[in-house]
Amino acid sequence: MRQAAKKPDSCPFGELLEILARPWTMHVLWVLSTNGPTRFGALRRQVEGISSRVLTERLRVLEQKGFVFRDYEPTIPPSVTYSITKRMKDISKVMSDLDELARKWQQEDTHMRAKPEGGKVRGQRAEVREGASA
Repeated sequence: MRQAAKKPDSCPFGELLEILARPWTMHVLWVLSTNGPTRFGALRRQVEGISSRVLTERLRVLEQKGFVFRDYEPTIPPSVTYSITKRMKDISKVMSDLDELARKWQQEDTHMRAKPEGGKVRGQRAEVREGASA
């Protein structure tokens, strides 16, 4: 009798990345973590470009994984508010660090575009190539 192949233990970091790396997910989490509890329509307006269908799907996955809490009030019309959970608050420091880095890089990019052609831009590209081969 053959034994079923044992499924190898999955990588916890890989599983987390699989959730967070999906399109729009980090943007949704960022809006909820910086703006606090938000209703669906307001959230859709704040995440420019996302469709209602995709936002609904992302929120369902995030709720299932424990990152988002869905508060449903059976009023007329029903009121649904989304907010982050304690689990999401655990990674808010990482998101703040990423926000800081994004702002820094945006300033650097703006500064580089303001410079005339040539000069430092080529030198920086060479540094990236050298770093990539190391």
